[in-house]
Amino acid sequence: MIRLELAGGHTRLHATLCSACPQGPTGCCASPPGVEWSDIGKIVSLGGAGWLLEQMAAGNLRPGRRGLLLLRVAPEGSGGQALPKRCVFHGPEGCTIPPSRRAATCNYYVCDDAFAHGGELRGNAEALAGRRAHDTLVELYGAWDIELADRISASWPDGPPWDRGFLDWLGREYDRGAAKAAARLAALSPG
Repeated sequence: MIRLELAGGHTRLHATLCSACPQGPTGCCASPPGVEWSDIGKIVSLGGAGWLLEQMAAGNLRPGRRGLLLLRVAPEGSGGQALPKRCVFHGPEGCTIPPSRRAATCNYYVCDDAFAHGGELRGNAEALAGRRAHDTLVELYGAWDIELADRISASWPDGPPWDRGFLDWLGREYDRGAAKAAARLAALSPG
């Protein structure tokens, strides 16, 4: 079953298949997405600039070419076994950070198997709405990332400074992009 929490650019998708993921208990968190430029802006826009700086200082997030990369760690209690590494924020009950601190992909992504299991192929309304929301968010966040990458390269050819001023700029840019996409995001809001 697919469950959709409509909240504009902060929409979340849930799938019952995730709790019994055929890939194992770590599921998608074995290959977490990067925290792309638009994700950083979203997190800052929701009050998380200080949290990002703390996580960078702790080594859980590190600068990458397209934003921040998440540290991958061996599961607790693995005793050094060759188990797959996973996102540093993945715990025994799933993600340990609130949705406002996650990459947008972590909130809206469910795999094709989960959509199929959730009824997309049978025409289930919630699954179909979830797919539409997913596709809209993939398109919007992808476009924002391309635009932001170009602007960052032009403004900081040697790489951004990774300070509060830069993060605040990304937050303002995220808000600007969300305002431009207001009509499309309104379709992803309840009511």
